[in-house]
Amino acid sequence: MTKPANIPRFYVTSPSPCPYLTGREERKIFTRLSGENPAMLHDALADMGFRRSQNIAYRPACVGCNACTSARVPVADFTPGKNLARISKRNEDLRLGFGGTTATIEQYHLLRRYLHTRHGDGGMAAMDAFDYQMMLEDSPITTYLLELRKPQDDDDGRLLAACITDVVGDGLSMVYSFFDPGEDRRSLGSYMILRHIALAKEMGLSYLYLGYWIKGSRKMHYKARFRPLELLGENGWETYEGTADSS
Repeated sequence: MTKPANIPRFYVTSPSPCPYLTGREERKIFTRLSGENPAMLHDALADMGFRRSQNIAYRPACVGCNACTSARVPVADFTPGKNLARISKRNEDLRLGFGGTTATIEQYHLLRRYLHTRHGDGGMAAMDAFDYQMMLEDSPITTYLLELRKPQDDDDGRLLAACITDVVGDGLSMVYSFFDPGEDRRSLGSYMILRHIALAKEMGLSYLYLGYWIKGSRKMHYKARFRPLELLGENGWETYEGTADSS
């Protein structure tokens, strides 16, 4: 029997070491975002916890583990705590702009510094300029590269942070962000999330999607600072009631 053309075909990756939880293995189920309306397909899969990487939608499918859950912030209800308010104040001199959808060598050099300092042993450490170009430009849906710059008198200013961001049906989805590792005092990762929340509000969108919350991973604790935080569970989206230090 021939498979209907409008039904995506799904595949499962081979097990590999989990980059977040020591001693565990990860697998992913994935499909290609193609067909007449890849944006509609993407939104339908996102409602089931899928994320996008280039023209692929994927979701964890690990044997005996369901620690990864999709996370989002309902932007209309968001109120920054004192620490996040200080981060906003600290970065008032930065300007958020749209860097377009064409990769630049300036962006790539910033990514290389970020990966070398923060994720030198990660799976993306060996990315070359072509890999970065594909990560940004190979998207079948509406995608932007958002930049944070420090304006100067004679030019647009130095690029301090960037984020590949999708526009989805009901919000913005942060695909991948990177920043200058020499600017730790600014907390640029958190500030980029704050600016995305503000931008989603300006665009009349309901949510900012933050990727996966991973129970037991300290790398994910920062997401609990953005309240209310909603996690996608068996009964749909539910408000996370733990603390920022909970695992």
